[in-house]
Amino acid sequence: MTHLRKMMLEELQRRNYAQHTTRSYIHTVEDFARRFNCPPDRLGPRHIREYQAELFQKRNLSPGTVAVRLAALRFFYSKTLKKGWSIAETPYPKRTPRLPAILSQEEVAQLIEAASTPFHRTMLMTLYATGARNAELTHLKFSDVDKQRMVVHIQGGKGRKDRDVMLSSKLLEELREHWHRLRPRPRVWLFPGHHDHCGDQPIDTKTVWHACHEAVKKTGIQKAVHPHTLRHCFATHLLEAGADLRTIQILLGHQDLKETARYLHLSQRHLHAIASPLDSLQLKDRSPQEE
Repeated sequence: MTHLRKMMLEELQRRNYAQHTTRSYIHTVEDFARRFNCPPDRLGPRHIREYQAELFQKRNLSPGTVAVRLAALRFFYSKTLKKGWSIAETPYPKRTPRLPAILSQEEVAQLIEAASTPFHRTMLMTLYATGARNAELTHLKFSDVDKQRMVVHIQGGKGRKDRDVMLSSKLLEELREHWHRLRPRPRVWLFPGHHDHCGDQPIDTKTVWHACHEAVKKTGIQKAVHPHTLRHCFATHLLEAGADLRTIQILLGHQDLKETARYLHLSQRHLHAIASPLDSLQLKDRSPQEE
């Protein structure tokens, strides 16, 4: 471990940053140094601007991903090296708001049924039934499944916040079968790692992504679908079933209700609640050209 890496790691740990964020920040600084083949403490604003432009133009990264990379570099220079950081010289990229793809309930059922293995099927069912994020799913434990209260405890979610979500009776039955299928019986993790799912560590997020990707290919669904899509479907389908925004906000673990309000744009119930103004126009049955 280099001296600079150790210094940055200590600063991140001192501020109690999440492990995922710590790994991401360290990786970014290492990537930045490799790009210019130079220790990062010798690089300056000109190199940062060039690196930022390259992330967009050559690597085709999204504005959100580039913003995270810049946040990592800002932390390194301002907190680790105690140097100034000019936001004017290195502005965060403007994000373009996009609505996520939403599957119908029939399509969600197709996706789950198309899972390559029973293990993958249980993962996809759990994602949809709980609205958990990919990383949250991988760290679920059997002890998080509360059969008495019929809730699932999601611990250490985004922002290191805990929350409870409903435990579907269908999911409970699936999890019982899932437990009986695993050999040897898991002691901690709901989804143990290793190729035969008997490891002492949980699966990683790539395993979940792969399970979702393979299922999508089998169904032939043309929408852009990834594990987080099932979280969006969870929220949208709850809204369409009549759940209120505040309840959905709590279930998703959103800090701001504005984050949850985006699902109003996706809910069929809300989109179809008001008729299009075209429907009220008195038009002839045929166009002039046809006459």
